[in-house]
Amino acid sequence: MRTATKKRETLETKIEVAVNLDDPSQVSIDTGVGFFDHMLNAFARHGRIGLTVQAEGDLHIDSHHTVEDVGIVLGQLVREALGDKKSINRYGTAYVPMDEALGFVSLDISGRPFFVFDAVFSNEKLGNFDTELVQEFLQAFAFQSAITLHAKVLYGDNTHHKIEAIFKALGRALGEAVRVNPDIEEVISTKGLIE
Repeated sequence: MRTATKKRETLETKIEVAVNLDDPSQVSIDTGVGFFDHMLNAFARHGRIGLTVQAEGDLHIDSHHTVEDVGIVLGQLVREALGDKKSINRYGTAYVPMDEALGFVSLDISGRPFFVFDAVFSNEKLGNFDTELVQEFLQAFAFQSAITLHAKVLYGDNTHHKIEAIFKALGRALGEAVRVNPDIEEVISTKGLIE
């Protein structure tokens, strides 16, 4: 199975994450940031990815360090779990409606980190989650996983719905991209490898 685990401790956060790209049965999230837990749960469930996250951060300041650092560790683990990337689909794209909102994510497990983000949120906070941290999390994840990631909210009014649509779309797109395809013998690359 394609799995990876990591513990990371800094002066700002203490994080333990486990990823299983082949077995979605274990999903357990506890970051101390309720809305973020909800989004990570949606990401894992809709991506059909096993994910456990235990995080403690300096929430007396705000949720920035916790959210960004989880993105860093999660990205590193996805990259590690993918190994040589042989036989994966490599690309994934998903549109996810969430009531009146429509979210879009398209990604390429390319070895070339890049990030494009296009979304506006009318509410600055949802619980103790600063909505600007959606961009921070996705950027950290994209760069640490070496994935080219494009995320966009096409339209919507409710901030919760817009963000949830993005996280679900991220899960579905990643789940598609990491899936092993028996029709692919090596890697989909003219170079013959994905670094």
